[in-house]
Amino acid sequence: MPNANNWQGDVLRDLRGTPPQQHATSHGPAQEQHPAQQQQQPQRQRQEPVGTEAQPPSRKAAASPGPAAPPPRTHRPARSPDSRPVVDSALTGTARSPRRGESAAARIARAVRRIVSSSTAREVAELTRTAEQIQQPVTTGRQIAVTSIRGGAGKTTVAALLGTAYAHYRHDPVLLVEADPALGSLPLRLGAESLRWTTADLADIVEPQMSLLDVTGYLVQLPDNAWLLPGSQGRIGAMLDTAAYERVMVALRRYFGVTVVDCETLPAEVARVALSAAQARVLAVPATLDGITSTYAVLQWMQGLPRHMIAGTVVALTSTTPRPGIDVEAAAEKLRSTGAAVHVLPHDRHLAAGGELRTELLARPTRLAAARLAAEVFQLSQKRR
Repeated sequence: MPNANNWQGDVLRDLRGTPPQQHATSHGPAQEQHPAQQQQQPQRQRQEPVGTEAQPPSRKAAASPGPAAPPPRTHRPARSPDSRPVVDSALTGTARSPRRGESAAARIARAVRRIVSSSTAREVAELTRTAEQIQQPVTTGRQIAVTSIRGGAGKTTVAALLGTAYAHYRHDPVLLVEADPALGSLPLRLGAESLRWTTADLADIVEPQMSLLDVTGYLVQLPDNAWLLPGSQGRIGAMLDTAAYERVMVALRRYFGVTVVDCETLPAEVARVALSAAQARVLAVPATLDGITSTYAVLQWMQGLPRHMIAGTVVALTSTTPRPGIDVEAAAEKLRSTGAAVHVLPHDRHLAAGGELRTELLARPTRLAAARLAAEVFQLSQKRR
């Protein structure tokens, strides 16, 4: 299917050795908005991946730079918050140009290996199977919780990679929820420019009779039929209680085929509730000795819980440096011995730099690893209905 962020398509072209084609930079014509959503918004300038096509309005909505105004309702919310920028204007000039995930020398060496290797056909077949797994239909919305044991483990990056993969492959709407309101960075990772309504706000707004169009009026629209529900407007001290989280997740589940939740670090109360209620869980773990040690202890503790908890858990082992201080594969095998699945996300210069995640700049091994992770997590979520 045509796509405005077709990074998996880039992988297929890489595997086949087909040179990419340059297309016009466009997200396609905008769909007709709800009358209450027709307000002037600054145009977002975004570089498109090489080899993508503009999206027809019948399949995908145009990317929106920020949350639209809420649709009219009989009972309007008591408070209508102002829109706030994700990045303060005083800081916008501090970011450098984004880097590619791997150097030019590494890309050239990989291309040469593809020419002399016989594994290309196998890789194409594997990626095709991965796509088919992610595209399986769902009877009820699948909720996937992403958390970590400590900060700096790549939790938000993993959540953004998963949400991007599901939004690309699936035809039904995908939602990314930020349940880390204090200092969450999911909007920044996803390239949102402004925020308005938050998870706590929506807990008192969503009603059973609302349509998908009504609900998405309170969300930040992203490319590929995906939406973002921020946890806060970037203010220190923002709170989200478990009751509000549960109301939002129960109310939104019927609108979205897959929901990816970026949780607080454990053992925060909302994170524990999110993990227990989700159909699949992802633990982001840095490939360091202390990260492996603490995660192994947590997985051993999970072995004493009902079997579905650890059986539905995937560890995303993220390499924070080009040369980790541990044997990553040996560490992964040790973690797998607890019954949890483990996927290794290789070091990627683009991810390590922070800022907006631009999938066309990811290294090819990162793209493949992220797709495999998304497929296994989705398969586990399907087993718990």
